[in-house]
Amino acid sequence: MKTYLAVDIGASGGRHMLGWVQDGHIHTEEIYRFENGMQQKDGQLLWDVERLVKEIITGMQRAGQAGHRPVSVGIDTWGVDFALLDAQGNVVGDTVAYRDSRTDGMDTKLEQTLPFRDLYARTGTAKQPFNTLYQLMAVPRADIEKAQRCLLLPEYFAYRLCGVMGSEYTIASTTALLNAQTRDWDREVLRAAGIPDRLFPQKPVLPGTVLGRLTPKVQAQVGYDCDVVLPAAHDTGSAFIAIPARDDHAVYLSSGTWSLLGVELDQPLTDPKASDAGFTNEGAYLGRIRLLKNIMGMWILQSIRRENNKAFSYDEMADMAQRAGQTDNPYPGLFDVADNRFMAPDNMTDEIKRALQDAGFAAPRDLSGLLRAVYRSLAEGYRVAIRDLEAVTGTAFTSINIVGGGSRDQVLNQMTADALNLPVYAGPAEGTALGNLICQMIAAGDVKNQQQARDMLRKGTNVKEYLPRTDR
Repeated sequence: MKTYLAVDIGASGGRHMLGWVQDGHIHTEEIYRFENGMQQKDGQLLWDVERLVKEIITGMQRAGQAGHRPVSVGIDTWGVDFALLDAQGNVVGDTVAYRDSRTDGMDTKLEQTLPFRDLYARTGTAKQPFNTLYQLMAVPRADIEKAQRCLLLPEYFAYRLCGVMGSEYTIASTTALLNAQTRDWDREVLRAAGIPDRLFPQKPVLPGTVLGRLTPKVQAQVGYDCDVVLPAAHDTGSAFIAIPARDDHAVYLSSGTWSLLGVELDQPLTDPKASDAGFTNEGAYLGRIRLLKNIMGMWILQSIRRENNKAFSYDEMADMAQRAGQTDNPYPGLFDVADNRFMAPDNMTDEIKRALQDAGFAAPRDLSGLLRAVYRSLAEGYRVAIRDLEAVTGTAFTSINIVGGGSRDQVLNQMTADALNLPVYAGPAEGTALGNLICQMIAAGDVKNQQQARDMLRKGTNVKEYLPRTDR
């Protein structure tokens, strides 16, 4: 039996998912899981990339120990973060996390040479303080001068497995350095930002490209050889591949640390209307476009849980939010979940309370009330985003399809259906890993194309329907 290995790494953890095709269905098995998180060092938020490389190797070893010899392995991660490499392929400086504040003021600095309206017209990327463009502008000049190559994190991890450097379209599109029309690095943007051309020498390849084979060193560590494939290396790009949408008027939502809501298009929308509405154009499978809005997602709940010493599971937190809405006097507060004040506050709970007070609400009496406000505000954020998406695209949407870990949250799914007055189809929860695997399976010929994969998922995965309630 031919198997494939997806390594799916998020901001809070990663996992190795084995996949294979059997009896017309795509089957999966989790092989290994590990934790991830930002670390504080000298006042900065960093990723421990060396530990992540070790975790990747360990998971691949586990696959071999379980008797599997994958045809290929593919790695996806969150977007925008990168490693700078010197002429010998060694990392230059620290790998700083996107929530770090080093980019403060970089957008204003760039405006002096390239107005944002012109930047958006070229790249179609919404302004976010963590965009790779602004991060690179904040890197110390000594490190920039030493660096010979910039690899986004999944590209770097693939390089560590096979020794070959390559850029991939979906992850490259998160940088605000990629021209949305040509799908290549925008040299004018690089020059305006003072970023050397040499850091990005190659046009990004499309998902499903075979980068190389495992190096002899990695083969000895894991006990086998296989192809290293660049899947849709941006986790949201992979997640969108695996959404079993029912028609062409469905909205997609990848629900994890971030909530990424949008649709797939053949061509980018880079006009002022899309810019003013806060939409970003990111790469999709086969060179298509994902028109998205970034919404603060499970990060808010992850932070609240951490601040309560993980005393409650996510299911218990959802139950608390639901029960708080069933009292005679439920807490009415709402706040803007898209506000960058929630990027990396010292204390998420306190920041939410301040946001609620700024919006004219009294502070919630207890944790249950606060969680109800979070849930309702997330659902309202989705409603506003879909309203804006309809205005920008001129399309009336018929449903919302949710994949990722957040699709398991039944309370949020029902609140979302109610807020949008649309049916919600939730699942598969492992959508990102499935999309990664599908890229590999298509590259190897086990699956014919994306449509066949989506048809297989629609028939073989557990997708739960939530209908708007009329009695709420």
